[in-house]
Amino acid sequence: MLAGRRLLMIVSGSVAAYKALELARLARKDGAEVMAILTAGGARFVTKEALAAITGARVHDDLWAAEAEIGHIRLARWPDLVAVVPASADLIAKMAAGLTDDLATCVLLATRAPVLVAPAMNPAMWAHPATVANMAALRGRGVHVAGPEDGPMAEPESGPGRLMEPPRLLEAIDAALGGGPLAGKHLLVTSGPTHEPIDPVRYIANRSSGKQGHAIAAALAALGARVTLVSGPVAQPDPPGVTVVRVETAREMLAACETALPADAVICAAAVADWRTAREATQKMKKVPGAVPPPLELALNPDILATLAAAGPRRPRLVVGFAAETESVVDNAIAKRAKKGCDWIVANDVSGDVMGGAENAVHLVTEAGVEDWPRMAKEEVARRLAARIAEALS
Repeated sequence: MLAGRRLLMIVSGSVAAYKALELARLARKDGAEVMAILTAGGARFVTKEALAAITGARVHDDLWAAEAEIGHIRLARWPDLVAVVPASADLIAKMAAGLTDDLATCVLLATRAPVLVAPAMNPAMWAHPATVANMAALRGRGVHVAGPEDGPMAEPESGPGRLMEPPRLLEAIDAALGGGPLAGKHLLVTSGPTHEPIDPVRYIANRSSGKQGHAIAAALAALGARVTLVSGPVAQPDPPGVTVVRVETAREMLAACETALPADAVICAAAVADWRTAREATQKMKKVPGAVPPPLELALNPDILATLAAAGPRRPRLVVGFAAETESVVDNAIAKRAKKGCDWIVANDVSGDVMGGAENAVHLVTEAGVEDWPRMAKEEVARRLAARIAEALS
């Protein structure tokens, strides 16, 4: 994927810095020419000698020494892409502020090449408003972001902040360079629940967290796709490299999906409410002691999956639906695929801890039959599904 490309890696201070060595090895194996800058913090975790041995090139770590030899401007002009792996909270903050107090930050400010950052830090640091604002600033400037992933940390806790694994980072680098099996393709993904208002303070909803749909959007983007994610109300962070359209109701979600067309494929992972109130109250409904509770008359919501799967010139080449079931999972999914007119159904049993949980066990229902996938992390389900979609669209 990276044959003939020039990759400049910046390794900053994080215990995950050891993964940068494996990334450099994989990039060179893929045909890339690799050079590295090691920050003072990064040198606390890996050595210049180890980086030099794996990259096959001298490692730069001092601004003034570099000025006497190659100069930070020439170094900034050399690569096809700059990858900050790992990107510590400190270096991310410096990038957002445009500070230039060492070789790494000078190169980052001077380069014209695309930049990719792979954050790695404690979950509390990742969730801090300062880091959130810094990441938003970098994304707004067009910086590519890979991860972080949700998982165990070096300290005895778990959560978002774990550095993406090197093979996945290699895919993200290739996608940032305009490569990947889905390069040039537009994919549409729906995610999360919908909220159907009853009155100004109450609504009908479900327990969908959006974790699976957001993971699918991220996995597709990592394969080079241009991804539009139409999301109901969730607490999930925006996936890197993805255009996010936020909606609340099923009708808003359908309108956003139709606006996003044409697309090469659509993956309807959202848990859309089947019904809404026929008449939304304009004022808060009051509880009156002794009175009968007001009846809720329900109306059917539009069927987003069936609408997008309907034959016509704007129908995507591949339409994938989801079936969240609590019984007869495969039988219901097979029937749903025929009823909706979609190409694939991803079915799962949500009677346990799937909604809001970190893992999923799914069945992929296609015209060819049923594939039973083992229980795995939702990110891995997403990567596996993304690979199948890329294969189908190739």
